[in-house]
This record gives sequence, C-alpha cells and structure tokens, in this order.
Amino acid sequence: MNRPFGIILIVVGIAMLVWTGFTYTKREKIIDAGPIQVSADKEKSVNWPPYAGGILIIGGAILLATVKKSA
Repeated sequence: MNRPFGIILIVVGIAMLVWTGFTYTKREKIIDAGPIQVSADKEKSVNWPPYAGGILIIGGAILLATVKKSA
C-alpha cells in the first residue's frame, strides 16, 4: 500500500520542480446594473516554492526505502 503512494509522491515532486505554478483566467463582473452587465477577464496565478517539490521527492524516497517486501 505504501509503495504506490511513495511513487506518486516522487512523480508529483518532480512535476512541482519542473512547473513552479500555473495561471488561469477568471471572468469577473465589474458592473451589474439591471440588464446592463460589464465583465472583465482577470488573470490569476497559483505558485508554490520549488523546495516543496524537493520535500515530496525526499518523502517518497524515504517511503520507498522503508517499505517491506511481501513474500
């Protein structure tokens, strides 16, 4: 059970090192006065520190190293 979780942690950690964040566009209402509506697209970003990916990789490696092989 712990082996797949360790592999997932390592893969996610590598992905977090390669991609340090992403941006997306959100449509927000600026004016909403009865039948008149004005909206604008605003760009938002989600970023995480690079060391978070390193922590996940180390945690996954430790988890894989401590897994007992079932006979």
